[in-house]
Amino acid sequence: MDFVKNLDTDTSLLILSCLDDPSDLVRASAVSRSWREFVIRYGLSKNLCFKLFHQLTCVDRVIEASNEESSGSSSSSLMAETKLLEREHKAFALLAKGSTSSPIRSCIADAIIASSTDNFPEESILNTLDERDKIGATPSYWSSSGQHNTSVPETLLYKLKGDLCVVTEFSIHPFQAYFQRGAPIYSSHYVRFRLGHLDNNSQENNNYVWTYTSQQFAMAQENRLQTFKLPEPVVCIGGYMLIEFLGRVQTQEGDGLYYICVAHVRVMGRSLAKSFRLVDPDESGKFGLKVVCYCDPKEMGETEEEEEVVEQRPFRQMRNLEQLLNFLHRHPMDVEYVWPESDDEEEDDDAGSDGEV
Repeated sequence: MDFVKNLDTDTSLLILSCLDDPSDLVRASAVSRSWREFVIRYGLSKNLCFKLFHQLTCVDRVIEASNEESSGSSSSSLMAETKLLEREHKAFALLAKGSTSSPIRSCIADAIIASSTDNFPEESILNTLDERDKIGATPSYWSSSGQHNTSVPETLLYKLKGDLCVVTEFSIHPFQAYFQRGAPIYSSHYVRFRLGHLDNNSQENNNYVWTYTSQQFAMAQENRLQTFKLPEPVVCIGGYMLIEFLGRVQTQEGDGLYYICVAHVRVMGRSLAKSFRLVDPDESGKFGLKVVCYCDPKEMGETEEEEEVVEQRPFRQMRNLEQLLNFLHRHPMDVEYVWPESDDEEEDDDAGSDGEV
């Protein structure tokens, strides 16, 4: 018996809602035409996405790259609604599958800014992207400015690999100053994580909307990579992550001030950059979901893995001026520079060459 045809709608919904694996729901939609129409009409893929990740309830429309919000369509309202439901079914089925089965990898794309830096660029936030606490004989870490008050917080801001990332855990390696007497470790008492997006409609520069804030995790004053696993995976909507360091532990013997120093930061999760983009997120958290590519979730992240290999090369491409300055400062190169002539000499040359071809 085809229960979808013979049972009432509520009972059929109750049965099919027991499918909590995106693949099973897609298979159910392929059983017959009546099952497919039922799954699409009642948005079961969308409901499963919302059930798995409540942050996705902020999606208010689905856009396909091939036909972005085609306006002025001559099709009937019923046909337009059917196409909309089919588009949502495909998009949310892919989103649910990618959010649960795409490869788990490092999700940080770049370091943006720190709330303070003691010595720039030697102790820049960009040093936290490298897993090593030493590059050759040179220490590699970020250091905050010194404070008398232990309660002054510090923050580090990062861009993730994609507008949508399913984050599973964070890791932080406090820096141990092996070159100072006693080899102190400059950790913080606690750490907290925020995930969100940049509000492009705000009149203020760099105004971020944080849609998720984690609990406070206690940090150990130990020279190791400390991992903080979230109670459940969280979808980062917008691709920005803020780390808050709360409470200072260690003073520097030279000036008696409290510092926080970090050797390495890592975020693990599933990047959905290969398939999805965010469109016009607002302050309330609502956004459009743009489908860039309907690719196999198992293939998601291959591009990111290739980028990580490139990042590990000794002379990787510098992504911005800050990183270039930091690299040159730490690794001076034996290069003979040819300086341009002074402005006075250039003016003399120009005067002497008037009328000459």
